Amino acid sequence: MHSKSSTAPLHPLSNGAELIALDEQAVRTSIEVVAKVTTADLARPTPCAGWSLHDLLAHMATQHHGFAAASRGEGDPALWGLRSLGDDPVGSYRSAAEHVLAAFAADGVLSRSFPLPEISADRPFPATQAISFHFIDYVVHTWDVAKTLDLAVEFEPRLLDVALAVARAVPGGETRLVPGAAFAPEVAWSSGSRLDEIVAVLGRSPDWSRD
Repeated sequence: MHSKSSTAPLHPLSNGAELIALDEQAVRTSIEVVAKVTTADLARPTPCAGWSLHDLLAHMATQHHGFAAASRGEGDPALWGLRSLGDDPVGSYRSAAEHVLAAFAADGVLSRSFPLPEISADRPFPATQAISFHFIDYVVHTWDVAKTLDLAVEFEPRLLDVALAVARAVPGGETRLVPGAAFAPEVAWSSGSRLDEIVAVLGRSPDWSRD
């Protein structure tokens, strides 16, 4: 269902500074949700098929470090290697999240190109496009963690509006079926919250349950 990176194209948002602010909101919400994780929770299944909560947190922390490196122009694929969470998974996740937020807040970041070797080995991506990849991942991953913990999560309306635009820009069709695809095919969605719509567009059932 989920690979190590998102492949959404550039979305309609032209204000890169706003996107960075919305990305920070998503990441900080993820920190708040992850803070509720206990050791006993780490083996729970998640909406990411085949991944335990520990696997998901390790992926999330790794991606933070990878995107932070990309924001500095560092394109070595080894920087995206799966990181250990050590003896303090919650603390390790929080540290990784703060690391990427600091990287995205650096002066001049929006004028840079981001090498993202997991998506393309041939070309870097404009900053706004690359940050949109990170943004949608952490809206969805925050939902993943909350669902795993049987918790509700809320985002402000503007964040959800932008996230839906990004989600709807993700290529569909056969690209969702190949091994390692970032997202599964869109699932049926009829009612519920805007966040439910976003996750359904990206192949997750809003009614997912670990039971």
